[in-house]
Amino acid sequence: MLKKLIPRQQVNTIFDIDLQALWEQGYRGIITDLDNTLVGAKAPLATPELLDWLKVVGQIGFQVVIVSNNQRTRVTKFAEPLSLPFIYRARKPTSAAFRRAMSIMNLRAQQTVVIGDQMLTDVLGGNRMGLYTILVHPISLADEGFFTKVNRRIEKAALTIMKR
Repeated sequence: MLKKLIPRQQVNTIFDIDLQALWEQGYRGIITDLDNTLVGAKAPLATPELLDWLKVVGQIGFQVVIVSNNQRTRVTKFAEPLSLPFIYRARKPTSAAFRRAMSIMNLRAQQTVVIGDQMLTDVLGGNRMGLYTILVHPISLADEGFFTKVNRRIEKAALTIMKR
């Protein structure tokens, strides 16, 4: 079980991901979390830096779907101005939203990357589906909600156990 919490790759931010290398390895789609992965949990819109990153992602040829456990209003207000497909109230780490995102992109697991800031939702869910998982450091811990803070404590305990 604990092995499913280990990402294939870990970086500081999405901007540290070698997109070209992923493309050359055959990946064609990105399922990304929203809060504390793309922007801080309370940031309503994309930053200029994120807009530039998304432009590069598109130029390379990747498809992107935002998959978030957050509510419809939050995810819609963020994703619609970017013309990105999205899934809200995803209930990660369950597999339904990951399957739906791959269906939207018409891709298989071997072609799909998951990017997120939580081991218990993004990494666990992606690993269970056989996706390539990338864990990023959260952008703004101070903005996180109650359940995310609980998850962080569990993640910390799991990391302690794994180091032994």
